[in-house]
Amino acid sequence: MGGLSLAAPFTAADSAHSGLSKSFSLISSPALVSLTEEINKRRTFAIISHPDAGKTTLTEKLLLYGGGVQLAGSVTARKNQRASTSDWMELERKRGISVSSTVLQFQYEGFSINLLDTPGHKDFSEDTYRVLTAVDAAVMVIDAGKGIESQTKKLFEVCRQRSIPIFTFMNKCDRPVRDPLSLLDELESVLGIQSYPVNWPIGNGIDFKGVYDRLTSTVNLFERTAGGVYRAPVSLGNFSDPFIRERLDDALYETVSEELEMLEMAGAEFSEQAVLAGETTPVFYGSAMNNFGVKLLLDGFLNYSPPPQARNSESQAVAPDSPNFSAFIFKIQANMDPRHRDRIAFIRICSGKFERDMTVTHPRSGKKVRLSSSHKLFGNDRETVNEAYAGDIVGLVGLNDFGIGDTLTNDPSVQYSEIPRFTPETFAYLHNANTGKFKQFRQGLDQLLQEGVIQVLHLNDTAVRVPLLAAVGQLQFEVVQYRLETEYNAESRLETTPWEAVRWLPSEFKEKDVESLQLPTGSRIAWDVDDQAVVLFPTEWTINYFTETNKGIRLSQLPHASEAILDR
Repeated sequence: MGGLSLAAPFTAADSAHSGLSKSFSLISSPALVSLTEEINKRRTFAIISHPDAGKTTLTEKLLLYGGGVQLAGSVTARKNQRASTSDWMELERKRGISVSSTVLQFQYEGFSINLLDTPGHKDFSEDTYRVLTAVDAAVMVIDAGKGIESQTKKLFEVCRQRSIPIFTFMNKCDRPVRDPLSLLDELESVLGIQSYPVNWPIGNGIDFKGVYDRLTSTVNLFERTAGGVYRAPVSLGNFSDPFIRERLDDALYETVSEELEMLEMAGAEFSEQAVLAGETTPVFYGSAMNNFGVKLLLDGFLNYSPPPQARNSESQAVAPDSPNFSAFIFKIQANMDPRHRDRIAFIRICSGKFERDMTVTHPRSGKKVRLSSSHKLFGNDRETVNEAYAGDIVGLVGLNDFGIGDTLTNDPSVQYSEIPRFTPETFAYLHNANTGKFKQFRQGLDQLLQEGVIQVLHLNDTAVRVPLLAAVGQLQFEVVQYRLETEYNAESRLETTPWEAVRWLPSEFKEKDVESLQLPTGSRIAWDVDDQAVVLFPTEWTINYFTETNKGIRLSQLPHASEAILDR
């Protein structure tokens, strides 16, 4: 924290921070200059938080300021108000939570923004982890009354593993909050990241008046709007201006003055490089529900976040301005629109330019694929997209051979390995409840497995292959059953199991090798979708017993391919 030492804020066109400026300066072809300019306009980010910190509400308000919606909705809206734009599934509306990740795209101040709203509930963290492979930055929302919570910490660690720049929004400042200095200290002590308060709250709770912008030395006083559905009017001025001073009582004026002086005396300087390296998080205070500080967050994020960066494929680093198109699939979603009942594969474009009807290689199958049905998304609304650039998210419809993690490219030497799988923590059998609808049951389950909604294991030496579902959290099972019934008209029955943990055996293990293992009572051998052997354990104690009685056998908490991805 401390005094601001900052040159003029850089923009998308200022690429010195991106590590790409040298190559940009050498480009002379008009086509490549256009490609570079388009890429520099892109910002692709996710919003992460603990449940109920206000993530989806902030998403709505960013869209409001970006012109994506004229009237902001809310997941806590009354029955006569519409549901949140980013929550399209009926189950989400009923529960008031985000279950699926949603792509929202809009234009703002010359930028083309891809915003990925993610589930906050811990049971859906695997979907969030996959989304974080597709972004260049993240906005971390913290309830200023509660501070850092468990799910926020987990998601932060994933961002840290990938060195993703993180911007922090201290939300709900119009309610009683913790001391703003203690919130900064918590960022450093709990998350281990340096913080720089870009703006500073003036009051809190019912006395929350606005924020002081340290970049411009101006006070932003906010006025409430009915229901927070319109942009909040803002009064700008210097902290000592009479019309600002008369809005603040003496005690509040003195408190804020002292806090700002403390920040200046701390002496730490703002470092653009530290932000881009994920070492420092710029901090913004406000209230998403009432639009306080949302525009300042959006403007600050766009000024200091990176454009699309180079990506590592298995054979080479791929620059975003490479003339060769490449992308990877990070999400698959069926039945987003009940009118169409189709399937969308979401791709993150990593390099080059996408053009509708282009033909690319699908390296996993070796096939050539024509990308004819392409869309940009706004929740569950779609619009045909004819071209897109590195950093953009595009939805491809009707290509049923695609899987999560697949690469699409017109350079066959490029193949990305971006998507890890994560360790399930709960297990259950899924039975078809109506034998007359087995076809619908099987079709629906296969589709949901392909989407990565849930993992599936098959027990060793089992005559009847009843799917053993494996999930990060119990609520994922509820989503599977709900979607089977509503989208495929297939009822199902869930049967609990005694297992509490799963570990992967060495990758070279085959069926004949598992016979030599000494298994603790209640443990079972199973196989995952990649035919890798796993052991299901009823307790943590049995894991320790297994390692003691099977010397030299290394157990892994993750599939081996995922370990390699996360270790990169």
